[in-house]
Amino acid sequence: MNYLRRPRAVILGCLLSVLTPFLCAYPQGSPVSAEAQPLHILVGKSVIINLQARLKRVLASNPKVIQTIVTSPTQVVVEAESAGSSTLILWDESGSSRMLDVHVDLDLTGLRTAIQKAYPNQSIQTQADQGRIILSGVVGSQAEADDLTKMSGVYSKDIVNSLATVEHPQKQILLEVKFAEVDRTKLRQLGINLFSTGATNTIGVLSTQQFGPVTGQGTGYRISDNGADFTLSNLLNLFLFRPDIHLGMTLADLEQKSVLQILAQPNLLALDGQKASFLAGGEFPFPVVQGGANVGAVTIQFRPFGVRLDFTGHVTSDNIIRLQVAPEVSTLDFSNAVTISGFTVPAISTRRAETEVELRDGQSFGIAGLLDQRAQAQLSKVPGIGDIPILGQLFRSKSTKLDRTELVVLVTPHIADPVGTRAQMKATPKEPMQFLQPPNYDRDLQGQKKSENPTQQAPPKGNSSDGH
Repeated sequence: MNYLRRPRAVILGCLLSVLTPFLCAYPQGSPVSAEAQPLHILVGKSVIINLQARLKRVLASNPKVIQTIVTSPTQVVVEAESAGSSTLILWDESGSSRMLDVHVDLDLTGLRTAIQKAYPNQSIQTQADQGRIILSGVVGSQAEADDLTKMSGVYSKDIVNSLATVEHPQKQILLEVKFAEVDRTKLRQLGINLFSTGATNTIGVLSTQQFGPVTGQGTGYRISDNGADFTLSNLLNLFLFRPDIHLGMTLADLEQKSVLQILAQPNLLALDGQKASFLAGGEFPFPVVQGGANVGAVTIQFRPFGVRLDFTGHVTSDNIIRLQVAPEVSTLDFSNAVTISGFTVPAISTRRAETEVELRDGQSFGIAGLLDQRAQAQLSKVPGIGDIPILGQLFRSKSTKLDRTELVVLVTPHIADPVGTRAQMKATPKEPMQFLQPPNYDRDLQGQKKSENPTQQAPPKGNSSDGH
């Protein structure tokens, strides 16, 4: 029995000699380290950690994120260098350890202040998750959400946009425009035509060919005397003819005045920031000669003319209307027309203005000074004899045309909210003539008499009050 116990004692002694150093390295009184505690620090900020026991060792797993400085045996300072996370482990002289999960977040104090000033009436929250920025809240439009994203992009490129958009009725701009154009024209004509049907045995015509020339053939007023025939295309203002001396004269002494007044009052309604156009006039065909493989071919394009208005409006936050207005008035000018491949193409006389202004609701501005004055004179005379004083007036013809056009444009913008306000529609203009009434018209065709009350229907047969 002693031989069996001796080997066991030897084996037990060997095991104790091997495990003794390890048991001495971890005393029985050493506490077990607890779970890691979270610690949040803003970039560029520092925190102080105070311990009860004296520090022996400090370890930071990510030195690019935090830096540690031991200021005393029981105090350590943690500085946040950049956004991110790191683990901080602290050992004391007794062997106990303390573990911290340090999260370094962005400092969004400046961003929150800027958002509060830009959108004071909006509920917008900004949070930092290390290097990310999380935006949350409710905004009025997608444009506001985009602006907030741009503002946050200054602090970080990693942005989580959790903003909810609630679309509100957009403001609209009602533009009242008045076009007032006055075109005055004055025409003065003076000319004389002389003709002889046989005076002094001479048949002839003396004319400047400007007003109603006398010809020997054609259509018009025909005069026959002494075997000579003359045709007058226009008798003008004064016509004299003496058969006894076979001499006649036509005199043009005319002064004509005309006034053309155009007034257009378009009202346009457009959304904030959208373009609106108005055209009161028409389009005329404009031939265009093609080139290349289709050289010589003529295609037709249509060009607009008349009273035209293009505008784009924007309403600012303080209800100031910013307008970009481009009014235009154009007319066809056949006096400067050209002929292309047999087509007569008129020119376009245009008066155009373009400006950008800021107004409040109900204020007006005018575009004036669009003045067009033209003077056209044409003189025809017989050389030599037409230069003789006094007598030379009989051998001259003169035409003078004076044009003066004035254009004034008045613009009045209003801020409209047709969705929010339930305004009643204005009554339509009273019709000068009544439309055709089908029931009455059909009864007239059948020879029936109109009833005193058209809405009252005749009783059906078999249901009369006399019982028949």
